[in-house]
Amino acid sequence: MATRAETATDESTQNSTLDRCLEVLKAAKSDSEQFAALLLVTKCARAGELDAETRRRIFNAVGFTFPNRLLFSKTTPEGCPDHLFRSLGLTLLACFCTDPSLAAHPQVLNKIPILNETLLTSCTPDSKDLIAMVEDAYQCLVGIMTSPQGVKHLVSGGTVSSLCQAYLNHNHGWKNALPILTSLLTFLPDKCWKKSNRECQCLLVRLSEEFNNEEDSRKFHLVEILPIFLPPSPVLLETLWGTDCLKHLCKGLLKVLSNKLSISQRDPALKLGACLSHIYGSSWIIVEGKAERARFLCLLVNLACVEIRMALEDPEPLDSRQAVATACYALVEMGIQECTKEEGRPMLREEQKLQLLQVMQEACGAVMFYLQQVGWERLEDPFVLASVRLLGAWLAEETSCLRQEVIRLLPFLTHYMQTWYQRGVSCRNQPKEVSEVAVLSSNWGSVWPADAIRFLLPALCHLSAEEAPRRILISEGVPALLTEYYQQQWEIFSTEVLPNDTKYAAELSLQSCYGVFLNLVVTEPTLVGQESCFLTLLKLLMQALPVQLPKEGHMILVANISTLGLMMSRLLASTAGFQESGPQEFFFAVIQFLKRSHVASSDPDTGKQHIALHQGYADVWADISELWFLGVQAFSACLPLLPWLSPLVLKSGWLQDILSLLDQVSPDSVDLELVTVLQALLMELAHSSVSCRELIQQHGGVEKANLYGMAALEQCLSEIL
Repeated sequence: MATRAETATDESTQNSTLDRCLEVLKAAKSDSEQFAALLLVTKCARAGELDAETRRRIFNAVGFTFPNRLLFSKTTPEGCPDHLFRSLGLTLLACFCTDPSLAAHPQVLNKIPILNETLLTSCTPDSKDLIAMVEDAYQCLVGIMTSPQGVKHLVSGGTVSSLCQAYLNHNHGWKNALPILTSLLTFLPDKCWKKSNRECQCLLVRLSEEFNNEEDSRKFHLVEILPIFLPPSPVLLETLWGTDCLKHLCKGLLKVLSNKLSISQRDPALKLGACLSHIYGSSWIIVEGKAERARFLCLLVNLACVEIRMALEDPEPLDSRQAVATACYALVEMGIQECTKEEGRPMLREEQKLQLLQVMQEACGAVMFYLQQVGWERLEDPFVLASVRLLGAWLAEETSCLRQEVIRLLPFLTHYMQTWYQRGVSCRNQPKEVSEVAVLSSNWGSVWPADAIRFLLPALCHLSAEEAPRRILISEGVPALLTEYYQQQWEIFSTEVLPNDTKYAAELSLQSCYGVFLNLVVTEPTLVGQESCFLTLLKLLMQALPVQLPKEGHMILVANISTLGLMMSRLLASTAGFQESGPQEFFFAVIQFLKRSHVASSDPDTGKQHIALHQGYADVWADISELWFLGVQAFSACLPLLPWLSPLVLKSGWLQDILSLLDQVSPDSVDLELVTVLQALLMELAHSSVSCRELIQQHGGVEKANLYGMAALEQCLSEIL
């Protein structure tokens, strides 16, 4: 073994030799002399063996001009290999790229196409020069990647495609391709897939096959990096190659998780399963046989629930386990969705559902315990938001279990929603530069927290229907908060320039808001007159409906706006604020929504006329029928309260349309529920307006009432006569 003194002597000798070579290089007067001197320099030391000062000295002596000539030269001296000049040029470039300031130089970045091409060079074990050239190319790529904007330049320069091909072809150095690809896809996944879609597909297929087939430690390395190689958009279930990938990933994960594992082996497997579950729900579980699919899903959810309980029931060491606990949340969400699925063929048997519901209840109990213990002090912790999201998913489906725990936690949940909503409003109201500073000053880093209210809205729909939790929600100011939130989401939904995904998410939030408000209006009518936020909400609804009604594709939204607005109008009709809001335009739009729902249709076989749903209503009737019937009832209740409403009905032609429809269709085609609401509407119109009553009578009102079994209407019209 060499002593320290001998090592120092060797380094001194090497530096002395390099100094002489650099002097020769500086003194060279021709290309031949420069070339000879460069050969000496590269023999003295390889790039990785030089310190920063020495590399800079070489660059100062050589510069970029001569390496450029070497790399782009088309000829070599007679008797020399064709790649001689390129090999020497890449050696120098690799030397320079270990200096971050040089790696970002335009004269290095414009060599990216040459580096990409070099990666695919065919080498034999004896081709030492070619092997060295490929290794230098990888060295250059690593240097560029670590420089400022380096990842961006490599992706736009097509390096992802070349690295994928090198890995797939097993070109020399192919194992070096994967770490670089991992970094590039980590930082710019969307751009990588957009620029090199085909190559990324092929690579993912290969990696998933290797993950399934490997039986050594490499399997655990692959499971750790595979989430990075998944496409950023959910396309795997839409393509044959994607389905094959999912099959391999599923089988590989089943093999891993079916064995006894250490924490370091199990955690990456749970994270990969969580990534797939977050994107595809349970659809990614593609194994032979329904029973095997159910077994694997149960295995994933049970493991996740155990991990959550272990992590949360002792919060002190939680920080090191937050990443895997968050992954387990995604797996539990998948379990919740599968256990509550009603459409299609369920994957789970009833006993499997009951077992999963029990373990998920225990896991969600641990989440509630954690939030109650530490949530108040960790409002800015992203893990708290993840915990709130999971709890929202659970409570959206199940509020009777752990009822007392839920009620005790409600003050925290409402405080959490209010805190982050107000901070978000404050940030949005600041100039852009101030907003960015405000965001960066929190624990969230550069990412503003997700919408906590949206996660809890489905749960609030259930909780607002129950007296005890509803009282807490009211006392904590949730109606006013949701009114502000509703206005914000409506602005997002109605902004044309925003992406469709953003607008769709806002539309779902709006629909959930309607559910909460309807519960409050029905169960707490006195509150509607006491809280000013309800009048504010009604004005928003009245402004929105006339604008939204003519637009296609949002019938559920229109039904919700109409019905909620009618229910609130019934309670606020006598207030000054209601009259000032100009309700006539809103009510005219409501009439258009209600009157268009049913039409006369001819039976193709018998030619007999029967009542049917209008085409625009038929597709969503399962979602809006209750709202429509409730809307007609609420409209009828508004008639005696608003003297101008009956004339508006006449002007719109709705009354004429109802009477004409009843004339055309067979009475036995009209179901009892429809008969009931139409009878109530006709009775109110007859009582509230002489003109309406006369029109009904002119169209044989008494006879129609008798024909359709509307006894109350028949009596009403007879008494008036």
